[in-house]
Amino acid sequence: MIRTDKRLRICFVWLVLNLCFIWGNSMLPGEISGALSDWVKSILEALLPGDGMQSSGGGFLRKLAHFTEFMSLGMCLLWLFSMLETHSFFALLCGAGVACVDETIQMFVPDRGPSLFDVGIDTCGVMTGMMLLQIGYYLWRRK
Repeated sequence: MIRTDKRLRICFVWLVLNLCFIWGNSMLPGEISGALSDWVKSILEALLPGDGMQSSGGGFLRKLAHFTEFMSLGMCLLWLFSMLETHSFFALLCGAGVACVDETIQMFVPDRGPSLFDVGIDTCGVMTGMMLLQIGYYLWRRK
């Protein structure tokens, strides 16, 4: 991917904001995090027809949020490492490292705890984001 100073700045800002969002949510106590998930769930229940959200509990929504925020991180990391002309495997390693730090933070937060399952979901989100960016870039270059 073509590297310019402007693109590097945009990517760096996106990376910092993404990390602040991920780790900021991990620092929320379990009670606040649960209330936030319940609030988002109530909005989705009002927007989506049927009772799909009512029967799935908040656990699915939390896992989907993990996956989505790390998907964004994967896109950002691949973009950054591509501009720096570094192997994309390092982007994946950094994403998995962020997931491990994320779960480590939760060890020190009331009513929260680490989960290897969440590290797996997060890493899958990073890989998905990397693949989506790669596919999008390929299609854009073909045009």
